[in-house]
Order: sequence, then structure tokens, then C-alpha cells
Amino acid sequence: MFKNREYRTKSHRQGLTPFIVTVKETDLHIQAESDLSEIALREVLALRGFVETYISIHHQFKTSFVPVEPILPVVPKIIADMIDAGKKARVGPMAAIAGAIAEHTGQELLKYSSEVIVENGGDIFFKTNSDTVFSIFAGKSPLSMKIGVRIPPPKSNFNTGAENSSLKSLNIDKIGMAICTSSGTVGHSISFGKADAATVISQSCSIADAAATAIGNIVKKESDIEKAIEVGQNIEGVDGIVIIKGGRLGAWGDVELVKVSP
Repeated sequence: MFKNREYRTKSHRQGLTPFIVTVKETDLHIQAESDLSEIALREVLALRGFVETYISIHHQFKTSFVPVEPILPVVPKIIADMIDAGKKARVGPMAAIAGAIAEHTGQELLKYSSEVIVENGGDIFFKTNSDTVFSIFAGKSPLSMKIGVRIPPPKSNFNTGAENSSLKSLNIDKIGMAICTSSGTVGHSISFGKADAATVISQSCSIADAAATAIGNIVKKESDIEKAIEVGQNIEGVDGIVIIKGGRLGAWGDVELVKVSP
């Protein structure tokens, strides 16, 4: 079922223990200070249970390509996050499912490990104590795995009036960051575009996932990159964007691009 996962072999962070957790369509590559696979598995099963149960009573939640409203006065946090992300990015809530599962699993693991990286098919939640470089996998693009994004660890003054506008949207109550990639040429996820990679940085993995889908939907040819960035920069919670189509790249926001060695 799972293809194009070769990039995982190059993603090991020194000092952390890698392990895999797989439940149906969910395929997590996790790195933590120790093997927390049993805890991660329990969390994934619980999260998928929430989503599957909610879908059984709200079929539109699974099938809609546009935002939906909750049908219950109180819903599980993962459902609320997916609905909110869909509204912000103007896509269906399932566009955020991979990011939501990665983030909620990562937040649970942070109770046991001070550093965590959870990758779910190109959607990554992470909390690290030093700079982290994430390579961008862009299929057959000549730029694939040659461009990376360097992200520093979260600072403690996100909401203290910092002048950097990209930091003002961050919520200090949330721990960790997210970098999510959508592709119209790689993977099994639904995309109406042809971007080799539409990558979004955010403090919310749900928002990053949904926004990457929305941005990727716009890119059908290289000349669409600028328009897609204009749309993406107006999505609440988006702090950085990188788009790759063929041999062309566009970037916006709080993004430090670096050259990645083969």
C-alpha cells in the first residue's frame, strides 16, 4: 500500500530512536528519545476510532471537498481541528487528517520524550531542541531532495509583540511545529493540481496539511506558482510556503531554504 517512502532512510535524527506505527491507511515514521511504539499505537487507534465513528454519523465529513460544520455540540479535539483547518483553507476536513493524526500522536508522545518527530506520508509534526532541516521530496522534479527547509526550535517569545509578522499567528500554548507537503504527482492523496510539492509551515499540523492541499490544487503548471502563493499567504495560520513544479521553485514567509547534499 505504501510507496515512495525511500526518503525515510535519510531522515534519521542523531540521538533519537526511529520506529514505525501502521494502522490501516495510517503509516507513521516516528523518532523519539526511546521506542514509544506501544504508546503511539494506542493513540493512533484512539484517534482513528474518533474519526471513523464520527464519519459513521456524518458521511459528508469524509466525502466533502468544501468546509463542513459539526453536527454535534461537542466533538473530539481531532474532529474540531480538522473542521477548523478545512474552514481556514477552504477545503474538506479530510484534507487535514494525516496532519491531525501526526500532531495528536506527537503531542501524546511529548509526555514521554522532550523531542519528537512524527511523519505521516509527508506531513510532519515535530518538536526538537535544535535546528532541523527537512528535505522536500518532489517526485521526478530535478529539485527533489536537493532543497531543504531549516526550522529553528520554537522560541518562548512568540506572543510577546515580536516584529516578525509570521510569528504573531503562533500560539504559545501549543508545543511543536509542522511542515506538510501535498503533491499532485506523488502519492495516493487526492489533489486537483499537478504540483510536485506544495509545502506549508505552520504551528498547526492540521492547518499545514489542509493548506498544502489547497495550495497544491491551484498549481497545474509552473506559471501557477505565484498565484498559489498569493492564496496560501492569506490562509490563517500559514507561516511559510515552498512550491515546486518541474524545475521551478517559489517560496514565501518564514522560510530558510538550504541546499541538501545527496
